[in-house]
Amino acid sequence: MASLASPALVGRDAPLRLLIGAITCPPAVIQVQGEAGIGKTSLVRAAIGPLTEATVLIGHCHQIREPFPYGPVFDALRHVAAALPERDRLSPVTGALRGYLPELAGHLPPAPTPPPMGDPRAERHHLFRAVHALLGAAGPVVLVVEDLHWADDGTRDLLRFLTDQPPEGLALVVTFRREDLPVPGLPFGHAYRRTPGVRSEVISLTPLDVEDVRSLAGTLLASAPDGPSGPAALAGSSGSSGGSGGSGISAAFARKLHERTAGVPFVIEEVVRSLLDGEGRLPEPEALDRMGVPVLLREAMAERLTGLSPAALHAVHAAAVLRLPADEPLITTVSGGSGLSEALQAGVLREQPDGLYGFRHTLAQQAVYDAIPGPDRRLAHRRAMAALAALDPPPLVQLAHHARHAGDVAAWQRHGAAAADHAAAIGDIPLAVELLDGLLADPKLPTQARGPLALRLSRVAAIGLSHRRVVRILRHLLSDDFLSPRVRGEARLNLGVLLSNQAGAITAGRQEILAALPDLADSPSLAARGLALLAMPVWGGEPLAMHEEWMTQAEKLLVEGQDPELTAAVQANKVSMAMLVGSPDAFELAGTLPVNDPSTAVRRQVARGYSNLYDAALALGHYAAAGRFAERSRRVAEETGALYPAFLVEMSSIRLDLLTGRWDGLRERALAAVEMTYEAPLLAVEARLALGVLALARGEWDEAGEHLEAAGVRDLDSGFLPVAVAGSSGLVELHLTRGALEPALAAADLAVTRLRRKGVWVWGDQLVPAAVTALLKAGRSEAAAGLVAEFAAGIEGRNAPSAHAGLDLARGALAGAAGACDEAARRYARARAAYLAMPRPYAAARTAELEAGARLTLADQDRTAQRERAADRERNGQRERAIDREPGGQRERAADLIAEAAERYAALGATHDAARCRRLLRELGPGRPVARRSRRGGGGVLSPRESEVARLVALGRTNREIAEVLFLSQRTVDTHVARVLQKLGVRTRAEVREPRPEHRPGPVTPES
Repeated sequence: MASLASPALVGRDAPLRLLIGAITCPPAVIQVQGEAGIGKTSLVRAAIGPLTEATVLIGHCHQIREPFPYGPVFDALRHVAAALPERDRLSPVTGALRGYLPELAGHLPPAPTPPPMGDPRAERHHLFRAVHALLGAAGPVVLVVEDLHWADDGTRDLLRFLTDQPPEGLALVVTFRREDLPVPGLPFGHAYRRTPGVRSEVISLTPLDVEDVRSLAGTLLASAPDGPSGPAALAGSSGSSGGSGGSGISAAFARKLHERTAGVPFVIEEVVRSLLDGEGRLPEPEALDRMGVPVLLREAMAERLTGLSPAALHAVHAAAVLRLPADEPLITTVSGGSGLSEALQAGVLREQPDGLYGFRHTLAQQAVYDAIPGPDRRLAHRRAMAALAALDPPPLVQLAHHARHAGDVAAWQRHGAAAADHAAAIGDIPLAVELLDGLLADPKLPTQARGPLALRLSRVAAIGLSHRRVVRILRHLLSDDFLSPRVRGEARLNLGVLLSNQAGAITAGRQEILAALPDLADSPSLAARGLALLAMPVWGGEPLAMHEEWMTQAEKLLVEGQDPELTAAVQANKVSMAMLVGSPDAFELAGTLPVNDPSTAVRRQVARGYSNLYDAALALGHYAAAGRFAERSRRVAEETGALYPAFLVEMSSIRLDLLTGRWDGLRERALAAVEMTYEAPLLAVEARLALGVLALARGEWDEAGEHLEAAGVRDLDSGFLPVAVAGSSGLVELHLTRGALEPALAAADLAVTRLRRKGVWVWGDQLVPAAVTALLKAGRSEAAAGLVAEFAAGIEGRNAPSAHAGLDLARGALAGAAGACDEAARRYARARAAYLAMPRPYAAARTAELEAGARLTLADQDRTAQRERAADRERNGQRERAIDREPGGQRERAADLIAEAAERYAALGATHDAARCRRLLRELGPGRPVARRSRRGGGGVLSPRESEVARLVALGRTNREIAEVLFLSQRTVDTHVARVLQKLGVRTRAEVREPRPEHRPGPVTPES
């Protein structure tokens, strides 16, 4: 059989140019996707081959992988030493990589002191920063990660971190099969959003067409020793040329070859190699009809193996059984001989980096493996297991794989369970779940082993973030009758925790917990854990009294001193519950958490308790206290390695920054949070709320509605109620702004009903004023008054500053509707002062507008009263001239308030709200206070007003819609749009991109 060299790329000119252009213009992120054998690796190798100015680092993800998060990236980084500057020029943070990259120890700064914690999850952020800094120092760098569909979650998280803000000199290239990704279409685990200034390309490789197949076959043939340029001729040749690469290949043969190989380059190569006769000839096209696909590939590989000696064939079989690239001693041990060199010379196996050997493609490996007789396969797997068991440390996942395929059930159970435990211990939860699921799915597994494994699976699942697959597995296991009541009860409890926390399916989770309680009659500690979770009032549709009863039951089940960790868990929930409902003694109770307990497990519960207190304080308006709780939670979480509470604090910090007016970069953070939690949308409701409020403040109605709806406003039983009612208030405001009164009333009624059913009125600080406004607009003043009275009674005696400020707002609205504008102004002034003290600047600005409106109405009432009194004096014969004056300067005070609100809005970036205030100031007439004048854009730089217009143009708004959002005339908007196009150097609106955050408009002068 003729030996063919690897051909040049065929039919890939455009993707190759695109890839080269991207990797030579860093920072860049390039995704290369396509099915197996389509040529992803060949394309990348062709692009990086000629590079001389950049350091190329290549990492591989493998189908069988040990639980070593970030392994593919660290494997690539082992070869970066030559590109690094002197050690004293590296960031100190890179010293954290010493333990992971011993090859670079002499090139890295000392490891940080104190050393990082043993739990790799707790080290993750530090490691990510270290990798980022190392790549930045080595730039320019092309980092290639092959077969990302097989990556662990840690590697995906690290790559996602790098794509958020890539080092200036980094070009990241990832290859993957889209159909084999854990989440289809999401190679990094969640949506990738291009960072401004970073080139981003997605290159999708598709099968070759007939002409490209003809060209590839001709190129392969030309590379043969006796190719068409020599004496050999091709059977079936029509004499016509399909281009330089297809010389001598008939059109009929090319069509048939395309049909039988589906245009997949790797399959084409293997078939052509196998079909060549001893003189380099191809058969007639009809020969392809007798071959099927994938039989075609299997027969092609079988043909290539026919000339090998038994020793070489055994080496090839050993490589196929090992599946992963292996070194020479391992292949020799498994094969029982020394035929590796011959297999390499024949081109069946190939040498890979680091002295490893394997197949050129997984399709070839699978074809060879399938052709090995069963007894020989099992023997090779047993040899592989024996050889790998001697390594230190032994590769547990590979041992489990070979034990399973060798038919050794006891070894499969032993190695599989050990591999799952190790994976869970270092945070690779998906791999642990996969291993345990595989064990439980094996019909040969002894019945007595299934219960402990099922329980282990449920415990592992309860601490991870991924949930979809695990929920299906646990439900299937719980449907069987092999579990004992004790095991079934704990597994069901863990399923309930998983559904409630990670999946956000609160109703289903609570049902599982309640169903678990009868099976936990002999395990009161576990039952108390379930009851304490049920007692948290932020979830579910039960009234507060039911939650209080569950908490009482949980405390009764605790046996003093029996389980300190469980006692701390129940205590943390009890303290959190007190804070959530605004109990006067909540802060006193918070001080009882055992923060200094010597037990790490107990202090992990304390970290969770402080995280819950942070959320509760946010809901009540105690923002300074919330910040203190957050800091304590972070500190204790770092000390104990409890990253989940720290993660929740970071998610909740989005809501704190929204409320306290730290809006710079908030939208980008919230978007990243939504993308990061695609599998656990419940964790993103606060980010959704922030995105909705920000969009509402900027006049982006559709986006605001989308995000506010996603904050849980429709999920009556599973939504996080404090956030859901805040989202509902935003929806009410959105509908009122758009003049849709009935939808506003419907949204208000749905949310108020939920709040009334729960009975925790302190969470209605935003909802009740919005609902009262909608009711008053609908002429339902009695219903509005009744709601205010109910709200007032519900928050009486509660320590909830936000709720009491909201009550002043609602009472102000009632007073204004009744014509008591003086009372309304006083109520609004009190609320505004409360918001400023919290601080809550956006709410203070909104309240300032309301107060200004009340004062303007009061001024009009005073003026009308004065004129009526003057008319009475005229009629009574009194000749003195009435003084037309505004008592107390109400109009001047109103104008001051509006100008103050405009300044606050502009500083926040609330462009729609700021524009509304500027319009009000214009209507008050000349001489009124206005927002201060800001810079005008010149020299191609957009002015603040033009940046606002450009943003709305980029969102697809028409000039009329822009005029409505910014309260401008359409003629003014026409002028601004023309200037934007001119300054940006574009010809059409479609080319306008949203300005970067640093160009966000500030306060501007009112315009006509």
